[in-house]
Amino acid sequence: MTTYATRALSPTRRAFLLSSAALVAATSLPSTPFAAEETPRGGSVAINIGTEPPVLVLIAHSAGAAYYISSKSTESLLTYDADFNPKPLLATEWKVSEDGLRYWFKLRQGVRWHDGKDFTAEDVAFSIIALKENHPRGRATFASVQKANVLGLHEVELILSKPAPYLLSAFASFESPIVPKHLYEGTKIAENPHNVAPVGTGPYKFVEWVRGSHALFERNEDYWGAPKPHLDQIIFRFIIDPAAAVAAIEAGEVQVSTANLPLTDLERLKANPNLVVDTAPAPYSPSIARAEFNLENKYLADIRVRHAIAHAIDKDFIVDTIYLGYATRLDGPVSPDLAKFYYPDVPKYAFDPAKANTLLDEAGYARGADGFRFKLFIDPTQPSGPPKQTAEYFAQALSKVGIKVELRTQDFATFVKRIFTDRDFDIAIEGMSNLYDPTVGIQRLYWSKNFKPGVPFTNGSKYSNPDVDRLLETAAVEIDPKKRLELFNEFQTLVVKDLPTLDIVTPASVTVYDKRVKNLKVGVEHLWSNGADIYLEP
Repeated sequence: MTTYATRALSPTRRAFLLSSAALVAATSLPSTPFAAEETPRGGSVAINIGTEPPVLVLIAHSAGAAYYISSKSTESLLTYDADFNPKPLLATEWKVSEDGLRYWFKLRQGVRWHDGKDFTAEDVAFSIIALKENHPRGRATFASVQKANVLGLHEVELILSKPAPYLLSAFASFESPIVPKHLYEGTKIAENPHNVAPVGTGPYKFVEWVRGSHALFERNEDYWGAPKPHLDQIIFRFIIDPAAAVAAIEAGEVQVSTANLPLTDLERLKANPNLVVDTAPAPYSPSIARAEFNLENKYLADIRVRHAIAHAIDKDFIVDTIYLGYATRLDGPVSPDLAKFYYPDVPKYAFDPAKANTLLDEAGYARGADGFRFKLFIDPTQPSGPPKQTAEYFAQALSKVGIKVELRTQDFATFVKRIFTDRDFDIAIEGMSNLYDPTVGIQRLYWSKNFKPGVPFTNGSKYSNPDVDRLLETAAVEIDPKKRLELFNEFQTLVVKDLPTLDIVTPASVTVYDKRVKNLKVGVEHLWSNGADIYLEP
């Protein structure tokens, strides 16, 4: 088992680290439009996130709804600017060795936990190992971390068994929170009561969680980044009903809404002079919509059938009619919002029903007396909204080329069980997150070794291609950025040719907010940042 250890740093190693040109120093905090003393202070902002999360701290969970909340109270080592460059948060300096096997961090001094205890390197070392052993993604993200060594009161190093070129991008607060060792040590991390009543270092302190209603956080008067934060309170609301969500933002009951806003209402909301409809992408974790094929189905195991389905689907129609333009056509597994790794030159499948019919004929699936060749089930990830509408469109489009499709709907929990545990599906219409790096967010979906029945959001298609495995495994440890990008480009080309999934669109990341709310989205984390820069304009 990986352990963390307290160990003195030798003069030789200290000289090596401090003389490196790669050392990054904290020179400033993220800027705001005003000097800190001029920024308006006070007020309360209510944010509707829709679904109520199971926890408020993501040390042992990856619930998407908690992304917005966890980072406000519980921070990590780094934040990231709009170009994905790491910036100081709890760490002020850092260094990665040339071989990629050592990460060194100097930590911010004078930081206190919300209970008044001092923040130290012991907390960081403990949290990294806790993430590795308990977090659903952390098990993979920190898999190469052999040791987390405490080098001093405010110094820590990570020793890796093999390079992890994505690791420096993994320290966003919602992705890799640092928790207080004195409250978590000796407990079952996933069951610790502070997961639902956080004690962090962040700009907002937990006050209450009223189940089914809201979670309330108030300004941390002892915040290390003073005079930030600027707000007195942030309230997270759980308004699931779409009509109620729209009514709340229009009435000013909430100032920010990120969920359950029907696309059909957005044009009206745009016309409201008091509101902003923001569709800026969320680059740290862009989402895609896709159709996953179960390759254990005898029809879908035939690549000609999968190619025929691709030619029978008009993605532009889906963008324009189902998403009302609030989406971008997608032809490969990487969203254009993850710009660093996006490869536009993947093979394309033009909308061509005649070609689809030809491919199905060549595969030997002739039409029967009823006009159909065979039958498939299709399951959308949600029983309403764009996922269901996309599934309905698939059923109509495929019927025109002789494939009979039966639509099944269920709640999200039942969908996950059906696809990833029972494997009782043919085509699944689902949303997936790319996350910040393909090794973390995309490899899990195509790597043959990640076919794990019972584990959600893995290789549900049961896709296996040794060349794809080789490319993914090589890219995961390649420290040359140019070579790594070439490996991912080749990977994208191969999987689009094999088509274990049909990528459909990148939905727009829609946020509607009161125009008085400023600095809502900072860097690539956007609403998942710590929120210290948010303020209300008078």
